[in-house]
Amino acid sequence: MTRLPTLGPRGEGWVVIQFLLLGFIFLAGIAGGGGWTRETRFATTVLAAFLLLVGGVLALKGLIDLRDALTPLPHPRDGAQLVESGSYRLVRHPIYGGLVIGSVGWALLAASLLALLGAAALLVFFRLKSEREEAWLAERYPGYDAYRARTKRMIPFVY
Repeated sequence: MTRLPTLGPRGEGWVVIQFLLLGFIFLAGIAGGGGWTRETRFATTVLAAFLLLVGGVLALKGLIDLRDALTPLPHPRDGAQLVESGSYRLVRHPIYGGLVIGSVGWALLAASLLALLGAAALLVFFRLKSEREEAWLAERYPGYDAYRARTKRMIPFVY
């Protein structure tokens, strides 16, 4: 069992921190940064568009695949079934992975080093939040440990 705090009976505090981090990344991107050189700008814009698309598709597919199990809280919804199909066949936390990938894309598009650092912090945060969530999932679903052993955490084929 994880030693991470629950931050509320169903993990409400984790959700608050998540939205604060996402807001920071968004605002850091709007504020911009030093920018990239002209040569770098084209490559980062193309990569950013790709990452925004991939991240958006992964997160949206994760939302759709959860169906009745969907909740913004890390604690599993009462009566929900464990989802291992669709995007959850690739990763255990596609919504988190999609938000991280999309945040990196946003930071590159905005040419913001501060937003890029925020995206890195978001990855670390989601790692911690997913550990707390997985402790609850393992308590609820007997097959969760086997699913965890065969499925990447957040980024398909990578992590």
